[in-house]
Amino acid sequence: MQNSLVVRPVQPDEFDAWARLWDGYNAFYGRHGATALPALITRSTWQRFFDAYEPVNCLVGARDGVLVGLAHYIFHRSTIQIAPTCYLQDLYTSAAVRGQGIGRALIEAVYDRARTANCGRVYWHTHETNLEARRLYDYVAERSGFIVYRKGL
Repeated sequence: MQNSLVVRPVQPDEFDAWARLWDGYNAFYGRHGATALPALITRSTWQRFFDAYEPVNCLVGARDGVLVGLAHYIFHRSTIQIAPTCYLQDLYTSAAVRGQGIGRALIEAVYDRARTANCGRVYWHTHETNLEARRLYDYVAERSGFIVYRKGL
């Protein structure tokens, strides 16, 4: 079927295609040029996807064999439940295909992976100004009401 979307784990030979999406994601959040992530972080992130001892995972959305979206997710323990928790750390679709259901398909695929891993919950953060994504997020999940604090060390 022409134009069909396939959501699947990223493959080891897809670094360049994944890196284009990763660069787009980072640019969206202002990490480009002088503030770009070091290449070592990108390479380490990539390698973690294929390390059985790492809890970091990557799904991609492919349309006609071209990668058009990514979702990075992490399984971790929690102090408030026995079951593991799934953190959807990064979600990105190419600007040219936004609004076509790819982000939702990636989120639903993460939900499926989390159910398979017996997770009790999937959660994520987004910037308050990311209004387009928030419209989707309000439809596929509920806002927790929590505010995120952080401090670089």
